[in-house]
Amino acid sequence: MTEFTPNQVSDLLPKVTIGKHYETRYSIIMELSEIILVRHGQANTGAKNEESYDKLSPTGHQQAIWLGDYLRGNLKTCDRLICGTLRRHRETVEGINFQENVQIDPRVNEMRYFDLAEEFKVQTKTPIPNSHEEFILHAPKLFNSWYRGELDAVHESYLHFAQRFKNLITELIALGGRSVIITSGGVISMFIAELFKLGPNGFARLLFPIYNSSIHKFHSWGDEIFMVSYNATPHLDLEDRHYAQTIV
Repeated sequence: MTEFTPNQVSDLLPKVTIGKHYETRYSIIMELSEIILVRHGQANTGAKNEESYDKLSPTGHQQAIWLGDYLRGNLKTCDRLICGTLRRHRETVEGINFQENVQIDPRVNEMRYFDLAEEFKVQTKTPIPNSHEEFILHAPKLFNSWYRGELDAVHESYLHFAQRFKNLITELIALGGRSVIITSGGVISMFIAELFKLGPNGFARLLFPIYNSSIHKFHSWGDEIFMVSYNATPHLDLEDRHYAQTIV
């Protein structure tokens, strides 16, 4: 068996730098991009419509502050910080206080679940969920109906919701570097479901456990995208912060 010294092992491995080219010993050059998706802090959990839901709770504001402390201590910087037009996105960005220059892009906005549920009720007589437990049973049925194009009076199709965010990711990968995106659980779970071709049932299963202010990391090499982490909340690991590990 051949033994290698640590320096010899290091020479065999690719040299990787976020946002720049990396070179192997055979001079193969590719571009590495990093995409970090962050769910907003906890919103108004008792809401019954889109407008009343769209603001952070006191816990959501605190989650954002702790997340900002973590990002400044670990990421240090990023090439671009992006958030949607929703109030809960903007309030999360303000709490994070990670970078002054913030790009606003409506393509990272959440689906309008309350509106979808209203239309689904009209079409199928299915009641709108009043608890997280009911939501877990409700969402897969709604997503499958949405996927099949059965919900007529909705703001956008299932395909459009999936594609608008994928278009943004494609643009960011072409730019290279590190992009941090403050978005919502539906956008994150849809992106992963599309990446792994999981369909509407997989979309629902990915959505249910996503923590508020959680971090989801992806790397791309060339045309390939790899999921590095899912649903991480290192800023909430301390015991006195466990109360803030919320999914609704």
